[in-house]
Amino acid sequence: MKTIKKLIKYIGAIIIIGLIIALFCPNWTSHIKGDNSISALEQVEINGSNHEIMIRGTDKDNPVIVFVHGGPGCSEIPYAEKYQDLLETKFTVVNYDQRASGKSYHFFEDYSNLSSDLLVEDLLALTDYISKRLGKEKVILIGHSYGTYIGTQAAHKAPEKYEAYIGIGQMSNQVESEIESLNYVIKQAQKAGNTDDVLYLQGLTEKIKNGDMFTPRNYVMKYGGSVRLIDNPDGDNLGILLSSEYNLLDLIRYNRGLAYSQKFLLEDILKNSLPTNETKLELPVYFVMGKYDYMTTSNVAKKYFDMIEANKKEFISFKQSAHYPQFEEKEKFYEWMCDTFLK
Repeated sequence: MKTIKKLIKYIGAIIIIGLIIALFCPNWTSHIKGDNSISALEQVEINGSNHEIMIRGTDKDNPVIVFVHGGPGCSEIPYAEKYQDLLETKFTVVNYDQRASGKSYHFFEDYSNLSSDLLVEDLLALTDYISKRLGKEKVILIGHSYGTYIGTQAAHKAPEKYEAYIGIGQMSNQVESEIESLNYVIKQAQKAGNTDDVLYLQGLTEKIKNGDMFTPRNYVMKYGGSVRLIDNPDGDNLGILLSSEYNLLDLIRYNRGLAYSQKFLLEDILKNSLPTNETKLELPVYFVMGKYDYMTTSNVAKKYFDMIEANKKEFISFKQSAHYPQFEEKEKFYEWMCDTFLK
């Protein structure tokens, strides 16, 4: 009996020690060889709030990309390295966790003023910091999903800071996009013979048409409108925990920040669509869209693209992808980036 009690105590102690290590384990991003390489993961104060920034590249003299992650609240730092390894050979790639997202979520910070406008200000301030640190007059701005909502506004406000704006999974008239998304998942559910799904989704029609809600993302993912060639990278708690850039405490931050950001930022997307506000961009503009994207649909993004006045613009369709063409077809995206910016 005493032996069993001792064993239970040892196991309990091991579990407690393991949790402490998981909570506070030091983080890093893997080293990149080279005399002029950079591989940094750090907290930097930007616009009055500490932001987590990851900078990676084989040569700091290469052109700089600033990635604006989606969500709201879906940090891409935990899996970025996996998908941007090719880009790192020819570009210096900057990923950052937005205010109240991921490692930039701080438990005792006041986020009552969180808004898309504030995130745009943060991005502009971050751009200034990165440009100064890496000695660049301009950087390439890439927004993904909700990041395009922030990125497009930043490019509109300060085009002089950016060599170009690239919208991947570009947001536009989101209510129209949600209607198309709903019709798609209903059609796919009907094809699959999933009557319960069809009835549930049809019951959401009026709310979605009125701009009161999004097409449920679990159904978009279920029927192939999110990813097709890879596993969905966002919200993968185990994957986040196993990354070198995040520990258990950061995973808790991620989920707290995700819930908070979505609660306070999603409504703005439906009520204030980009085509209403941003149709003139004084820099080169590129939309990179997956053919099967039903999170931010390609057809509605093309309508917005056609409305934009820009110095130069191009709409690029990736035929095998959904919402993550830069990851699902990363070789093709890398080749396009090199052809577009390194000639």
